[in-house]
Amino acid sequence: MNPELRDPYGDDLFTEPVGDPDTLANLGPLRPMAGTFEGRSGSDDHPVVDGAENEGYVEHYDLQPIDFQTNGPQLFYGLRYHTHILSPTEVGTFHDQVGYWLWEPLAEQVVFTLGIPRGQALVAVGPTSADAREFELTATLGSEANGIVSNPFLLRGFRTTSYRIAVSIGTDGSWSYESDGVLEIPGTDAPFHHIDRNTLHRVAPPTPNPLAAQVVLGAGLGIGSLRNESGNL
Repeated sequence: MNPELRDPYGDDLFTEPVGDPDTLANLGPLRPMAGTFEGRSGSDDHPVVDGAENEGYVEHYDLQPIDFQTNGPQLFYGLRYHTHILSPTEVGTFHDQVGYWLWEPLAEQVVFTLGIPRGQALVAVGPTSADAREFELTATLGSEANGIVSNPFLLRGFRTTSYRIAVSIGTDGSWSYESDGVLEIPGTDAPFHHIDRNTLHRVAPPTPNPLAAQVVLGAGLGIGSLRNESGNL
């Protein structure tokens, strides 16, 4: 296992912790990312037949809290996301992507999953703290813990050997990312760095996760303040 990946759970594989129904209050460094965001300053460096090309893009990024998840003693609080990207000069989808941003409090790490409709998926992981404003996650081809899988054509023609995404949380309700997928392309002398960057600004608040919404509506449970707590990002 990558030494940067953390597993502090010991030998008990089945005892589940008691999770908090209010996901928004427990997202750690991901909390400022909850909601719906838009960014119009995207920059994409991608390979073309004669080298590289840079193209701008606009992005709609929706991140909504899910109920806490457990794998035995492992506990996650997370956001389900969908990002839809358009080119300002072309008709049709430029990029579409779904997955989860997950905060693992005990291990103090973020787990990011990515799936795209070109037949590729990955899991990227990185250590951070609950109050971090910057963090970085990585995935590596061949890893059993934070790996990359691709369909046969992509594996042959545009093999992704590693992936990195760095996140920076702004002070104005925005957040930014830079992702770098390192590609091996037949006939080229050096790996190609497929880099995407954008800054995203919140345009709508998140919707409370289903369990939190049920608890808020329950009478006499003593945690009716969850609605206000969750809305204060």
